[in-house]
Amino acid sequence: MTTRRPPRSAPRSAPTDAPSGRRAARGAASALRKPPAEAEREDGPQRIAKLLARAGVGSRRDVERMVEEGRIALNGQVIVQPAPLLASLEGLTVDGVPVAKPVSTRLYRFNKPAGCLTAARDPKGRKTIYDLLPKGLPRLMPVGRLDYNTEGLLLLTNDGAFKRQLELPSSGIERTYRARAFGDISQAQLEELAMGIEIDGVRYGKIDANLERRTGRNQWVEMTLTEGKNREVRKVLEHFGLQVSRLIRTRYGAFELGGMPLGAVDVVPRDELFKFRRHLG
Repeated sequence: MTTRRPPRSAPRSAPTDAPSGRRAARGAASALRKPPAEAEREDGPQRIAKLLARAGVGSRRDVERMVEEGRIALNGQVIVQPAPLLASLEGLTVDGVPVAKPVSTRLYRFNKPAGCLTAARDPKGRKTIYDLLPKGLPRLMPVGRLDYNTEGLLLLTNDGAFKRQLELPSSGIERTYRARAFGDISQAQLEELAMGIEIDGVRYGKIDANLERRTGRNQWVEMTLTEGKNREVRKVLEHFGLQVSRLIRTRYGAFELGGMPLGAVDVVPRDELFKFRRHLG
């Protein structure tokens, strides 16, 4: 069967039957935002959720949930809704522990293995990413999620506001996945995804999908998207009658999995992070 693209050589971190080759990181949106150093100089009262997100306590949604649970206090008094606006972290505690001043934004790459949750804890006692991350790292939050059985690039940051910005579909940040699937599909069918698709009442936006390699009825499909809805890649391929046996995220914005060993973690150099944030719309 003839496909639009020739197969590419596999990356070091992929299995021997996987497609790939590193795709050059694509540029982000051209609109400039104010540099991080300026963005952090915000004067005047702010919402508690925003202040604590900047301090790395959690995302704004996490902080709002903590307020509802009575876990956040100001000068010893539990904060209730509507929470007051504050100009600083002074006097704020979470679970009785004073909130430390925010540090500079850091971003890490993690090659998540299959068989672990992107969560802080699991009521069922399953392994989470925090069981695998090395000791001594700062408090980090995942940028988006990877399913229990999905592996590959997971970004982690200490900045809740930055995390939210990276996750919003409006930011237009591309995510690239490679899926090994069993069944029959053509490049022409995959190209229809460029117009988006509706499945079970859920509308999925534009997806750039390419048939990478086929062996019998098994194939590798590369898919690039910007929304990252829950189980999006799996649901779209299952809609075409394919059975996904392996799913790997290889890129998130300008950051690639490359040849990272499974389970490895590294920090994105500050100059790369600064350049990325300057060009992030």
